[in-house]
Amino acid sequence: MPANLPTSPQQAAEAARPLVLTAFRVVVGLLFACHGAASLFGVLGGAKGGGTVPLGQWPGWWAALIQLVGGALVLLGVGTRTAALLCSGSMAYAYFTVHQEHSLLPLQNGGEPSVMFCWAFLAIAVLGSGPYALDRLLIRRTTADPAAQPAPAGAHPGQTG
Repeated sequence: MPANLPTSPQQAAEAARPLVLTAFRVVVGLLFACHGAASLFGVLGGAKGGGTVPLGQWPGWWAALIQLVGGALVLLGVGTRTAALLCSGSMAYAYFTVHQEHSLLPLQNGGEPSVMFCWAFLAIAVLGSGPYALDRLLIRRTTADPAAQPAPAGAHPGQTG
């Protein structure tokens, strides 16, 4: 049996962690961005069953903008922790200002999506983007081995400074 295959359920779960984290980030970001697109552009059924949120309306239009941009950033894995924290906070705000005034529990006040998105984005903010994110690709390009970089004009091989 090859040495790199997991031999226990725990090892299999650990080996799957990077892919599961990436898939979780992508799905949550995509769903959140879809909510924003629906509210801003009236696509995918529109805002609350049709139409769009009026431009600049507080807090609906701004929340939709956070959903679209923040969801897209999380989906792509760009500025993931910051975007996820902003998305999480926006959903906490939505829950406490829109839903909780009707009833205490999310099942009674229709706030389940807000609560689920809030906690999902908080988990992403804590866990990070995972290994398959645009941030990782960009970091690799900017932190490449300095020895592999071309020497400045007029510099001699082996010269530093």
